[in-house]
Amino acid sequence: MTSPKKLFIKTFGCQMNVYDSERMAESLGTPGYVTTDVAADADMILMNTCHIREKAAEKMYSELGRLKPLKINKPDLKIGVAGCVAQAEGAEIIRRQPMVDLVVGPQSYHRLPAMEQAVARGEKALDTNFPEDDKFDTLKSRSKAKRGPTAFLTVQEGCDKFCAFCVVPYTRGAEFSRPADRIIREAHELVEAGVREITLLGQNVNAYHGHAGGLAGLIWDLDKVDGLKRIRFTTSHPNDMDDALIDAHGTCDKLMPYLHLPVQSGSDKVLKAMNRKHTRDQYFALIERIRAARPDLLLSGDFIVGFPGETEADFEDTMDLVRTVGYGQAYSFKYSTRPGTPAAERAQVDEDVKLERLHRLQALLGDQQREIQASMVGRTVKVLFEKKGRESGQMIGKSEYLHAVFADTTDVAIGEMRDVKIVKSESNSLGGEIC
Repeated sequence: MTSPKKLFIKTFGCQMNVYDSERMAESLGTPGYVTTDVAADADMILMNTCHIREKAAEKMYSELGRLKPLKINKPDLKIGVAGCVAQAEGAEIIRRQPMVDLVVGPQSYHRLPAMEQAVARGEKALDTNFPEDDKFDTLKSRSKAKRGPTAFLTVQEGCDKFCAFCVVPYTRGAEFSRPADRIIREAHELVEAGVREITLLGQNVNAYHGHAGGLAGLIWDLDKVDGLKRIRFTTSHPNDMDDALIDAHGTCDKLMPYLHLPVQSGSDKVLKAMNRKHTRDQYFALIERIRAARPDLLLSGDFIVGFPGETEADFEDTMDLVRTVGYGQAYSFKYSTRPGTPAAERAQVDEDVKLERLHRLQALLGDQQREIQASMVGRTVKVLFEKKGRESGQMIGKSEYLHAVFADTTDVAIGEMRDVKIVKSESNSLGGEIC
């Protein structure tokens, strides 16, 4: 009996890339591939790349360089590059690194089986088009194999906002929403495989329009899925938080009290330069409405420091916004130029200034995170246990607020949800006792 071919996928970047990698692996199951965690054992290696951060392409070429010895020792090894860097670089990847056999963009990976066949015939395979056919129509149903208790589910792709710093509209294309019935079907498949919590994904997820009721309507349909215990979504834009979605946060029991709502800057001048199309006061008003609907909601955000033209006063506006809002979690970055975006052509803030501002912002955000975690001590939360901990007899899971929680227990199974009393707060997690 012929042994199955082995596929190794290295995933960079966001949760959507994690989802895409899963679907790539499933699509290549048809030609007979099974996944492996060891690159040296693989018959095909795929790098699923991200283009959000600085020098993404060069990092990709460095990673490819590290694969050269494997290719030399195993000439039949197939090497592919997928994702947003693949979309941006296209044929240049094969030109610069001839050992690469295939390059596929994030909207075309449903064609991987045909591309793999072309490579098997000795051809190079390149597909970075924005195809007319819907990749989700082509991809087969989700595997019935047992899964962990949490999963990502892409419902929307692309973005029409054209923020001046962002490459997503150029690598992922225009906004596209999957039909609600197909999402519900995939959710049922995931639940049948053991999933209890689903995170809905999109570059601009709350702009979802594949349901007559928008994202809120989709959430209420998912609320009816038996066996599904929790729903989350990310990443959102402030301009698309409509009344129905705000109301869902207050009334849908399965929708968790956690919201990632990036603002990027607290300065109206910088927000305008970023093409965010909202002001700081509009953001404040939105947060007030959301917290009125769900007072215990934990807020997460994204911040960029050192955007072209940002002054010290602009940065202090960002610090003031953070102090006013209060974040339980946040991601913060120095601005980095993305080729082809409007902001890349503007005069840049000095790198030392960027770094100093970033350190100040991260110190404030870290203080807020620690304060909010400390406030959880003494409270009872519901934890969905996902895996065994590092210590013997320890289990780890996530609370409603997306805090990692560990507890010493021997009678909790993976996928089980239990009440846990929080007894201590550590740097990036909470410790608790089973109630």
